[in-house]
Amino acid sequence: MKILILGAGGIGGLFGGRLALAGADVTFLVRDKRKSQLDDDGIRVESQFGNFCVPVHSVTAREVKPEFDLVILTCKAYDLPSAIESVRPGLAPGAAVLPFLNGLAHLEVLNQAFGAANVLGGTARVQVTMTPDGVIRQLNDWQTLTIGEQDGRVSPRIEALKAVLDQTGAEVKVSPQILRELWLKLVHLSTVAGMTCLMRANIGEIVRTPEGSALLVKFFERNAEIAAHFGHRPDDKFRSTYLALFRQADAMYEASMLRDLEKGGRIESEQILGDMLRRCREAGQPDALHLAAYTHVKAFEQRRDAGRLPR
Repeated sequence: MKILILGAGGIGGLFGGRLALAGADVTFLVRDKRKSQLDDDGIRVESQFGNFCVPVHSVTAREVKPEFDLVILTCKAYDLPSAIESVRPGLAPGAAVLPFLNGLAHLEVLNQAFGAANVLGGTARVQVTMTPDGVIRQLNDWQTLTIGEQDGRVSPRIEALKAVLDQTGAEVKVSPQILRELWLKLVHLSTVAGMTCLMRANIGEIVRTPEGSALLVKFFERNAEIAAHFGHRPDDKFRSTYLALFRQADAMYEASMLRDLEKGGRIESEQILGDMLRRCREAGQPDALHLAAYTHVKAFEQRRDAGRLPR
């Protein structure tokens, strides 16, 4: 299986680097600056599961050829339109596209671009970042990849893909309900991103305020009700996991959106918080918390774009 991974940042670099280390046929599609780093230094990873450095093959968009059986998308959701045009020339006949993107809105876009039968669903549960000099740093001791066909079939290609991804060392799950998995991740992510960005604090710092835990739980339960409206009510195990987190005073957990925001970078405001606000209204739920979180990050973008962030 020839694999093209769009991006060699956090998720793409971590799991793609491990595939390369295991001898898989992996190529990274990157921009010129990142290609120069990869050509000089390879993929460099610092992780609780073992540090490594591995030489990798990388190309830019102008070098892509139609030879890949699988394209893995690990870009930010706001880069999806340009990502589609970059990978399109690389797909061999019958190739599959596997996105590890945040949110849900990307599936409709990818289905239109490549056909729903060629698009898989995927989620990555891991905390990872990339330093300015290109080192990929894993921030946690858990890592799960969940994949599935949109129609719920456990197909031969999804089983073959699991066998490949097992080489990353992550826990790899095949789900017959991948759309539900994506909904559950959106409930979790929109809660954590909305609250940690709004408060400019991690979960523990919010919990240690007089009523922060109650606010986290309220927002989480509202998001759970939105998911239920669309046919994906979170189960008790999922709820208990996050309810426990939102009462944990020493939790260091925060959304990657907060880290991007604090760096003054681009954020997935529309793809996560804007999309969930729209879904909240469609579900007929009170939208005050969603509107506050969304407006906060959009106001940040106005300030950032005007060059008025603190230096």
